[in-house]
Amino acid sequence: MARFTGKSIIVTGAGSGIGRATTLLFASEGGRVIAADKTDAVEETCALVDKAGGTAHPILIDAGNEEDVIRAVAMACEYYDGLDIMFANAGISGGMANIFDTDVALITEVLRVNLIGPFLAIKHAAPKIVERGGGAIVLTASVAGIRSGAGSPAYSASKAGVINLAMVSAQQLSGSNVRVNAICPGLTETGMTKPTFDYAREAGKMDRVGRLNPLRRGAQPEELAKVAAFLASDDASYVNGQAIAVDGGLSSSHPVTKQEYGKTAV
Repeated sequence: MARFTGKSIIVTGAGSGIGRATTLLFASEGGRVIAADKTDAVEETCALVDKAGGTAHPILIDAGNEEDVIRAVAMACEYYDGLDIMFANAGISGGMANIFDTDVALITEVLRVNLIGPFLAIKHAAPKIVERGGGAIVLTASVAGIRSGAGSPAYSASKAGVINLAMVSAQQLSGSNVRVNAICPGLTETGMTKPTFDYAREAGKMDRVGRLNPLRRGAQPEELAKVAAFLASDDASYVNGQAIAVDGGLSSSHPVTKQEYGKTAV
């Protein structure tokens, strides 16, 4: 497939995990990517794209800083003559403190990166995408933004905001031919979750990772990248203002007594 041939694309959080996997996928299908990240790991991402014969240029940014987001959008317009797709993927976890142990500085920083970041991406990318006749914006939310139990209060609140932001911005871009959707990953092996996966492997407990979802496993970044790429592509031309859970089925149920396949629940 070559769904993104000639398309100008920005990916934030492109230095690792879902961002890196999506950058590689976009580029493999002909996309020209501005790979943005706060660390120089994005240089490695671009080197991988180059080795595979694709096109990507790195830029170091803070996704929650307006001037940096403006720089990334300007770079796409300078290098690729405009912008077609924005994937606002960058985010931070904010730890696992409960509400009463979370200080204002922590939740402010989580909201700045996880929610204000996507807001800035929409604010500055959408007008440029409109100039190209339309395109797509994809935001990374989380199953933690759908309901309680998948993240800290700060993280969960920020991702709930991202889901609503996708809906509101889709409406406010009515008639522009710019679609806005969000993906809601479940437990995925990324830089953010690396300690969990590393511990499970070292302790021989990988069978416990993702055990609460029906597929009984965690996801790999490439699985999320495929959904993000679908939403960014013309294959999703009639999908707009939606939050798509990619979580192995975790969010499909309310808490119940677990039933093993072929066994009677007790």
